[in-house]
Amino acid sequence: MTTFLNNPVTLGHLFEVGDKASDAKLLNTDLETKSLSDFKGLKVISVIPSIDTGICSTQTRTFNKELAEKDNVSIITVSEDLPFAQKKWCANEGIENALILSDYKDHDFGKNYGLLMQEWQLLARAVLILDDELNVLYTQYVENVNSEPNYQEVIDKVNELM
Repeated sequence: MTTFLNNPVTLGHLFEVGDKASDAKLLNTDLETKSLSDFKGLKVISVIPSIDTGICSTQTRTFNKELAEKDNVSIITVSEDLPFAQKKWCANEGIENALILSDYKDHDFGKNYGLLMQEWQLLARAVLILDDELNVLYTQYVENVNSEPNYQEVIDKVNELM
């Protein structure tokens, strides 16, 4: 069971390792539509409720710091934040090359990946690793959305897959 602020939340169907994920349309910080298939190689998808909170900020910084230098790996943060807020966060944090995408417009990602918390219209915290064909290679669904993911487990999995 997944909780947010100590209350159970309703999610959709969550992917398992071996599943074929669907593509999703998202907006980047320049309001351009991007699809997950636009990014080649391994995709580490770091899903957060809101970039402007402590844990979400830490999660985004950690994965960008630890994995951004890897060849053929895209670190993609997805949230329901407006692209303007995401862009401001990147500027304030001095993170210039982060791939932060917004699902606010039609919740395409949240619905297709089962991560849209129906009660809040925010995304549940998760980390997924997809290959170039959007096959699911790894999933980590954080039961308490107000908790951090296991960063080292994700980093180790990326290193194993390289």
